[in-house]
Amino acid sequence: MTSIPLPITLTVFLILLLSPSLAEINVLQIQSDDRSMILFEKFGFTNRGVVSVAISSVSVTSIVSKIDSSRLGFFLLTEQSLFQIMNEFDKNSNFCILDSKFITLLFTFPNDSSRSFNVSYRIMYANEYSLFFANCNPESIVTMDVRTELFNYEGNDKRDYLSTGLSALPWLYSFFSVLYLGFLWFWIVKCMKNKLSVYRIHVIMGGLLLMKALNLICAAEDKHFVKVTGTSHGWDVLFYIFQFIRVVLMFTVIILIGTGWSFLKPFLQEKEKKVLIIVIPLQVLANIASIVIGETGPFMKDWVTWNQVFLLVDITCCCAIIFPIAWSIRSLKEASKTDGKAARTLGKLTLFRQFYVLVIGYLYFTRIVVFALMTIATYNYQWVAYAAEELASFLFYLVMFYLFRPVASNEYFIVASEDEGDDVVLREGEFEL
Repeated sequence: MTSIPLPITLTVFLILLLSPSLAEINVLQIQSDDRSMILFEKFGFTNRGVVSVAISSVSVTSIVSKIDSSRLGFFLLTEQSLFQIMNEFDKNSNFCILDSKFITLLFTFPNDSSRSFNVSYRIMYANEYSLFFANCNPESIVTMDVRTELFNYEGNDKRDYLSTGLSALPWLYSFFSVLYLGFLWFWIVKCMKNKLSVYRIHVIMGGLLLMKALNLICAAEDKHFVKVTGTSHGWDVLFYIFQFIRVVLMFTVIILIGTGWSFLKPFLQEKEKKVLIIVIPLQVLANIASIVIGETGPFMKDWVTWNQVFLLVDITCCCAIIFPIAWSIRSLKEASKTDGKAARTLGKLTLFRQFYVLVIGYLYFTRIVVFALMTIATYNYQWVAYAAEELASFLFYLVMFYLFRPVASNEYFIVASEDEGDDVVLREGEFEL
């Protein structure tokens, strides 16, 4: 036996927190891997769930001892059991997790020369389980092909390859895609009725709505096919394409609105151009990280690293888009002291402050509150976090588009008379961030 170092146990705990419940049929290749534990899937089962694991082309080598096949195996683990396993390790330095009474052992490798076999296991108790591979042979590396199927049987014995907490996602995404298509139609009608007040930014905002709707349609189809067949049938590719365009457009729209481009001025200053030049490449990197995270899964060695890259880039972009709004507010405050049109400036300052608060609230909710919901929600209610995220996004779009809608009476377009400066006084500190 070989002990499992404590850092590995802590890493596994971190992976369990970061990884959502996954699904579908996966065919994976493990190449010369020396890890003691490998997480393959995390899945919410009903009491009619099934785990199927097929192994082929197995090769295990060690330079220090003879390989004991019984020290190689697959098992299921709940998050609740992880703490007991850590306690077992504290009590026994030669602890092998395959010997733990807190796991559900699926199988260990046979001692004969067979290199291809498969095992199916029926889940008896509903819970969220993580499928692990363990190698307790010291200083050994493993190469193998692994095919996994995790699913629940529905009432009519049809297979559902989505985790029980995510089974409602196809319907959820379809519902919100219809909302965004309706939103887009209303926006087009609004722009057509107010052609004289339409700026280039309004066209870009319409494109953002279109990309969001297409992104949700592809997400719904992706999850539907995974739910029914276990594979996405190519919808995941379209999903990532539209997600990339949508995210880049969203950050661009926030920056352009925050700078007053196309409304207050037809150009961008150098520092505002630099923000765009920084944010767009970072979003390319963030989307690459998102694809790697979504398509490979936690079994990949660098999966945690890619999660950290995505988190770092996302936080950087969220911070970067705040600066242009703050710059515009500061610029308007300075202008209010000299242009003599306090009423118009006051309206624009109020609008920008509302937009600033809106963006901060949206970023806080979708980055922190949604993650908290995913962490604390029970496995069979994970869809609630996704619903909260989509609802928050829809409300954010709704308020943002309302604030900057193409109407002549919008505070953005009001041209005040020269004597308005005598009626309104901008108090010092009223618009501090």
